[in-house]
Amino acid sequence: MMTMKKLVEYVAAEPFRPFRIRMASGHSFDIRHPEMILVGRTSARIYTATDPEGADKWYDVSMMLMEIVEPLDVPVTQANG
Repeated sequence: MMTMKKLVEYVAAEPFRPFRIRMASGHSFDIRHPEMILVGRTSARIYTATDPEGADKWYDVSMMLMEIVEPLDVPVTQANG
């Protein structure tokens, strides 16, 4: 089970590092930008893509069903400035 505090640590990291959420069902979500996820107390809303008709796809997932949050193997980009 994931906690809100732990998930927020990943989302608010400076610099942001993409991460993957693995669910108990075996499904996984790659979070490549902090705006792809909204974290609540017991669940998260995850944006995945736009379907062919142009509609956004969101998934509401329970933190109780999140098994692992792990960094993705992508290079960290530095912000300009």
